[in-house]
Amino acid sequence: MKYKIETEKAPAAIGPYSQAVGIGNLIFVSGSLPVNPENSEIPECITEQTKLSLNNLKNVVESAGAEIGDICKTTVFLSDMKNFAEMNSVYMDFFKNTIFPARSAVEVSRLPKDVLVEIEAIAWKN
Repeated sequence: MKYKIETEKAPAAIGPYSQAVGIGNLIFVSGSLPVNPENSEIPECITEQTKLSLNNLKNVVESAGAEIGDICKTTVFLSDMKNFAEMNSVYMDFFKNTIFPARSAVEVSRLPKDVLVEIEAIAWKN
């Protein structure tokens, strides 16, 4: 059965979608934007935006009863591939104590709220 996953520790959905949806043990997390859920502020640099996007993603995954190590697949959307190395450094540090998830990273022409990065994920809840 499909169920909705929601937390106040990550930005609320800004459209007709859920922060995440679970189906059995699978968790599908919508794109996580670098928006501070407490004050809606967005950092300016790619490193801080990546940290915040990953932290928001972590909060959604944990609200579903899973952990960072349960993330199997991510997709990273970048507004400029020139930011890849800096994003990758933060990403590598974030997942350093786990098996790195499978990942795609793509450049897109524009992201919501004109952010520099958005990250979505699929996790498996044990």
